[in-house]
Amino acid sequence: MWICPVVYSLVGYCSDVILRLCQDVVLLKPEVAELLLPSVVVNLAGRKDIGVNIQNLISDQVQEHIFVKSNKLIKSIQVWLNALNELRICYVLERSSGPLRKENSKHCRPSNFSSRSHSSMKPRDSVATLSAVTMSTSSWAKVYWLSIDYLIVARSAIICGSYFTSMMYVEYWCEEHFHGLTLGNPDFSNLEMLPQHIEILISAITQINEPDSLYGIIQSHTLTSQIITFEHEGNWNKALEYYDLQVRSEATAHMDGSSRTLSLTETQSLSQPHLSTSDDEAKRKPYKGLIRSLQQIGCRHMLDLYCQGLTSGKGQFQQDLEFTELQYEAAWRAGNWDFSLLSAGPIPQSSEQHTKTHHFNENLHCCLRALQEGDSDEFQRKLKHSKEELVWSVSRASEESTEFIYSTIIKFQILYHLGIVWEMRWPTSSFERIELQKHKQKMFSDPVIPTMDQFLWLNKDWSSMLTKSQLHMSLLEPFIAFRRVLLQILNCHDCTMQHLLQSASTLRKGSRFSQAAAALHEFKFLCVRTGEQGSSAYWLGRLEEAKLLRAQGQHEMAIGLGKYILQTNRLDEEASDVYRLVGKWLAETRSSNSRTIFEKYLKPAVSLAEGDKTADKKSAERKSQTHFRLAHYADALFRSYEERLNSNEWQAAMRLRKHKTLELEALMRRLKGSTKGDKIDYSVKIQELQKQLAMDKEEAQKLQDDRDNFLNLALEGYKRCLVIGDKYDVRVVFRLVSLWFSLSSRQDVVNNLLKTIDEVQSYKFVPLVYQIASRMGNIRDGIVPNNFQFALVSLLKKMAIDHPYHTIFQLLALANGDRIKDKQRSRNSFVVDLDKKLAAENLLEELSAYHGPVIRQMKQMVEIYIKLAELETKREDTSRKVPLPREIRSVRQLELVPVVTASFPVDRSCRYCEGSFPYFRGLADSVMVMNGVNAPKVVECLGSDGHKYKQLAKSGNDDLRQDAVMEQFFGLVNTFLQNHRDTWKRRLVIRTYKVVPFTPSAGVIEWVDGTLPLGEYLIGSNRNGGAHGRYGIGDWSFLKCREHMSNEKDKRKAFQEVCETFRPVMHYFFLERFLQPADWFEKRLAYTRSVAATSMVGYIVGLGDRHTMNILIDQATAEVVHIDLGVAFEQGLMLKTPERVPFRLTRDIIDGMGAAGVEGVFRKCCEETLSVMRTNKEALMTIIEVFIHDPLYKWALSPLKALQRQKETDYDLDTSIEGSQDDYEGNKDAARALLRVKQKLDGYEEGEMRSVHGQVQQLIQDAIDPERLCQMFPGWGAWM
Repeated sequence: MWICPVVYSLVGYCSDVILRLCQDVVLLKPEVAELLLPSVVVNLAGRKDIGVNIQNLISDQVQEHIFVKSNKLIKSIQVWLNALNELRICYVLERSSGPLRKENSKHCRPSNFSSRSHSSMKPRDSVATLSAVTMSTSSWAKVYWLSIDYLIVARSAIICGSYFTSMMYVEYWCEEHFHGLTLGNPDFSNLEMLPQHIEILISAITQINEPDSLYGIIQSHTLTSQIITFEHEGNWNKALEYYDLQVRSEATAHMDGSSRTLSLTETQSLSQPHLSTSDDEAKRKPYKGLIRSLQQIGCRHMLDLYCQGLTSGKGQFQQDLEFTELQYEAAWRAGNWDFSLLSAGPIPQSSEQHTKTHHFNENLHCCLRALQEGDSDEFQRKLKHSKEELVWSVSRASEESTEFIYSTIIKFQILYHLGIVWEMRWPTSSFERIELQKHKQKMFSDPVIPTMDQFLWLNKDWSSMLTKSQLHMSLLEPFIAFRRVLLQILNCHDCTMQHLLQSASTLRKGSRFSQAAAALHEFKFLCVRTGEQGSSAYWLGRLEEAKLLRAQGQHEMAIGLGKYILQTNRLDEEASDVYRLVGKWLAETRSSNSRTIFEKYLKPAVSLAEGDKTADKKSAERKSQTHFRLAHYADALFRSYEERLNSNEWQAAMRLRKHKTLELEALMRRLKGSTKGDKIDYSVKIQELQKQLAMDKEEAQKLQDDRDNFLNLALEGYKRCLVIGDKYDVRVVFRLVSLWFSLSSRQDVVNNLLKTIDEVQSYKFVPLVYQIASRMGNIRDGIVPNNFQFALVSLLKKMAIDHPYHTIFQLLALANGDRIKDKQRSRNSFVVDLDKKLAAENLLEELSAYHGPVIRQMKQMVEIYIKLAELETKREDTSRKVPLPREIRSVRQLELVPVVTASFPVDRSCRYCEGSFPYFRGLADSVMVMNGVNAPKVVECLGSDGHKYKQLAKSGNDDLRQDAVMEQFFGLVNTFLQNHRDTWKRRLVIRTYKVVPFTPSAGVIEWVDGTLPLGEYLIGSNRNGGAHGRYGIGDWSFLKCREHMSNEKDKRKAFQEVCETFRPVMHYFFLERFLQPADWFEKRLAYTRSVAATSMVGYIVGLGDRHTMNILIDQATAEVVHIDLGVAFEQGLMLKTPERVPFRLTRDIIDGMGAAGVEGVFRKCCEETLSVMRTNKEALMTIIEVFIHDPLYKWALSPLKALQRQKETDYDLDTSIEGSQDDYEGNKDAARALLRVKQKLDGYEEGEMRSVHGQVQQLIQDAIDPERLCQMFPGWGAWM
């Protein structure tokens, strides 16, 4: 064991007494030697008084014996990587700890900073780290003391499966080599060789199961890089073409010696050192790539012939283990149990490690064949051997080998199912089993065909796997193939049919179209062979085929097949689905008129669904889908008719008709006084005009009637949709409320509202309680039965009775609509609507009969918070804790009132039992007074659940209702992101927090714990330190940069000068706080995704004023949180210095994303987020329309408010504005703002329509454009 003498020798040079006492132990115990090696190396790195050059000695020996390709001892590499990581942690902490401790920030107390190493340091790490924090690392040439090239360490990390470690050291190399965090310039030369650092990154990225990083690393368009991309995407057809091209060009490329091939699967060989990396193997790679592509596409016949051709024509494949495994995999997938190896000669068994990791498919083939034939001994032996292999390999795998670990878990599942199925097919007693094993015989009895009941458990397990793995088709597809073969062996016809149909649907949803088509072909073949082509299952298969055609873009064929199914099918329950789908496809392709779509497809779909009296979940979902599809189409037609009736062309036609009417009247008058001869002429002209006017009138009447019919269809369909299910709640509720608000003068709309109140559960309207409540109070006509105000109050009353804790706070805020401090009232900053106040008070009075005690306690709590928010403080109290006045402190617990910033779900049963929410138990004795014009106070609210809820009580000239509405919008966008497969897979989400307004000027904001303003980290609280102070040695300070930008006339030149003397440092945030490489990568990925999602959503709503104090970063998750949302809907353009960037994407923001910058993860996540928003543009437009037209939501900036948003002072966390609105009407620009949002969601940039990719490209270009950034307000810090 090499480690014992090495550590024994090194301990002799240590100065640490405890380490020296362990010297004899490490010579005998390799486990202790391994444990102490990092501490020993750290101790040696801190010593300056050793006579020998221990640094060079260790570096040379490690580089010569450990970090070399010939080293087969993976454990030795891992041990030294751990030691290097320990040294690196010392280096990072030494650079980050000193200045951080000196800064006393209001957002960064010591408790927050302790999280920088949370859960990322193993227990043994902390011991060595703490002992070394005091050492000086400033003289180190590398971050790990030893003089070994970063790329050598990175390549060795790949070999032992430490992929995140490898990526980290490649980035260190890039920073050292390119003098900045970049991957270097892309290489468009004709060389096939990839740069070494790119090759290592690709090897790591393709093994960690992350979908987007690869696109940021591959910078060239070589055959190699394109093959890697196609395999990563699962585009095996393209991969096949390029492998073929690579095989054809191999001979020529090999002759000039410039070729280097590296496929996605080849990267695995880097982590398997026992595989030969000789030239012969490099030559074989494209051939094996062809085999893998043919297999993935499902071309079994071609694959069989190709393997035979390779074996007979290319002697080099005879002893290739990977080729053997590919052959066995192809054989078991095809159910070829007579298969024997085509290659002649035995396969060499070079080492124990070699035999234990590369025989899974061979063992699986033997097990399946034994299952088929009843060979118990062979089955049990191979099954046991395969399990041992997998356990052995996964026990030695690095924790960072995520892709390998996931795929191994799938293999375990396959073996687990095999074991269960053996007992089902060959049930034996324990005596028979012993006899069989003793004599090594096959089964005596005939195989048993399992019943459907026996399959119930397996099917349940399969459904669970589908749910968990559906997002990763590369992991799930082998199990789909295995299950198909298994069911065929069991001869279970019904289960095989069911599986083929289900797998076709799964593969289609995973965009594996060729494999889905193969499954459907096999399904149809089975149906025909067994004479079931007229069965219900057969027609379900044909319907799935139509869906597949539709997914592949063959719309006409899909519609044609759908119509054929309707004409000839015998489907009962699913008939409505076919009618609905054909109607939907016809509507989307606009390939039929509306009457046909309604009468022949959508209405029959609804009738058939309603005719199904089954009360199960599937039936309810089908009814909900059909009603939604009918209502959605009717709504689309209503909107198009409404647009036509309000269009300029229609208005011109109306004017022409009026003109014709006047002309007719004039002719009639002339007719009376005309001569006999003229009367004939006048009569002819009069008849023509009368005919034209009658036709025009008839056309107008028909248009209006059709519009009204479509409206009623939409309203009724949406109502039924809400009554039946909850799948479309978000889209339907917002659209329905939008229709009610915009058409409130129509009695048929009011009647629909009243019916909806009676039939639909009130919890569905809770997300819009604020918008619904804000429409109360227009009582010029009085509240009489069956008018809009009566219906609105009825809805709010029902919501408040059923869900008081989600409704009454909003009503109390309206009732406090005139509670504004005198100094604010004089400035007339807020909308005060006495009608609304009166209406809210009247409704609260009515509700007292139902929830009297609750309302009284709520009023009591609101009063406490208003007093706290308006509490007068002295200037010297800023950033200090101040005791609360007795009247606030002495309040007793309010057991009927929830903690106002606590989130708890709506109870659909409306019971809200004890314990369903944490109730208010009082406030802490003191508050922290924050810096700001209006001195907001941070207070801790005590909840009945034992938690202390940190809150910000705020009173000032900013209307908190604006922030509340924007947070509400972000929450709804999150619903769409979570419901979409690709955005959910990437965990794309907007971080939100609760904002609860109590008066127009006062309210409470949930304190986002554990966060830090970006500006606070980057430049510190004094604008002169932070990370830039620590790492930007010799750079200008932020204040100097701002002064330079303010004073210089040539802004573009000044901006360039500032950028050259102010280097970005954000990437150090992740190195400082997340010390383990896996944690570092995970948190940086979360940050990049978070920036992408917030950037796109912020762009759509035109969110401005994004300076670094308005963006927080969570110190535990690294996600960003946006605060101070008062400048929205592109009001940033109205500021004194207009903001012309779509979102903040400055150099420090990009630096935090790593060496790939905006490429890869950021760009892909932007595209996915924007794609989801564009797909749901109708729903989002409805939501924004409801928000923008909210009479209390004054989102538009007055000229004075815009002027004071940019003050030549430092930004405070509380960017408060004092200013007069005068007679400026906030919502007068609503139509323009709505139009701009619609243009963005339609993809229009600079008047041109763009694809999602093109729009994101334009936005990123605009956000990083120096011409735009140099014109920004200097306080915004465009260079940071």
